[in-house]
Amino acid sequence: MALPQCSITGGRRRLKQGHLWIFRDEIGALSSDTIEAGDLVRVVTDYGYDCGIGFYHPESQIAVRLLRHSEDDITVDFFIQRLENARAMREHFFHDSTAYRLCFGESDFLPGLIIDRYDTYFALQILSAGMEKRLPLIVEALQKVFPDIQGIIEKNDSRIRDLEGLPRREGILWGTIPAAVRIMENDVKLDISLEHGQKTGYFFDQRYNRAAIATIAKNLRVLDCFTNQGGFALNAAKAGAAHCVGVDISQTAIDASIHNAMINSLTNTEFIKADVFTLLKQKAQQNEKWDMVILDPPAFTKSKHTVPQAKRGYADINRQALRLINNGGYLVSSSCSHHISEEMFLSIIHDESQRINRRLQFVWRGQQAPDHPILLGMPETQYLKFFVFRVW
Repeated sequence: MALPQCSITGGRRRLKQGHLWIFRDEIGALSSDTIEAGDLVRVVTDYGYDCGIGFYHPESQIAVRLLRHSEDDITVDFFIQRLENARAMREHFFHDSTAYRLCFGESDFLPGLIIDRYDTYFALQILSAGMEKRLPLIVEALQKVFPDIQGIIEKNDSRIRDLEGLPRREGILWGTIPAAVRIMENDVKLDISLEHGQKTGYFFDQRYNRAAIATIAKNLRVLDCFTNQGGFALNAAKAGAAHCVGVDISQTAIDASIHNAMINSLTNTEFIKADVFTLLKQKAQQNEKWDMVILDPPAFTKSKHTVPQAKRGYADINRQALRLINNGGYLVSSSCSHHISEEMFLSIIHDESQRINRRLQFVWRGQQAPDHPILLGMPETQYLKFFVFRVW
């Protein structure tokens, strides 16, 4: 049976350039008044051009999420093909690694679907009603693409689900999930808890940036702020840093970091439970100095409306960090807020360095790792900024 049609009156140029979202105010006529959230629709322009099919939502501001697919139905074979394509790209970059983001939503032409691989275990997050309706197909496809799979867990606690009218929940979807899964990142062992870790367990997007920091960390005293499970601190310590201190407000994260240091036999690490903003101010007042300060905070803004507040937050932590760095030391600063542009972020750091009379040499720029590909034509898929500065 033919799909219901959805005509659009706007956004045609954006779609032609590769964007996959059609917003509510761009929707024209619908051929049926019984289309439910997550149903498939065929999208056509007001002059009859076929844009393909997508997931429709009657209430979300993102009215249609395009799939770049021409058939009238989505079967398990559709998911198998797209997951196999995603797997091939990751394996090309990470070779023998069995830990990476397998699916990055729109960037892998699977809008609203996030899947992280941890060896034979998978953590899944669904952010769209269309993917939610097809969860059994996704689970079946994963089993076909990875025949040795042992467990799938859903980590569906994101507030983005609220916008799609989806309940928040977590739990095992299939198989079993162990208390921890051991993975390797840049020769560092990590025991990751899929049940208790933040989001889908671990932040793979900083993999290349952690490797870059390891190349310059030897013999340095390193302060790793918002350490999570110890990623930057452990990579720096493994590379021969004199001493690494990781700070996080979560006791669970600190316990995981201490454990990960132990399994790597690292004795040059220390992990502290503290609020980073408070700790930076205290250390500055005590005139304590470090050779490298790493700032990798969670996103300070998820919308345009809170950008001014986020800018103040980034200004504060970068200013305080700059006060702690020895002459000739390094500031490593990162932002995962999409609404904070690279130009804006650089400007914030530069302004704060001038305010306290520090001079910066911009020595390295990073971005999200290749398992978080950026879809050209869809700027929402580009979010991670990562800068290294020499401080004078």
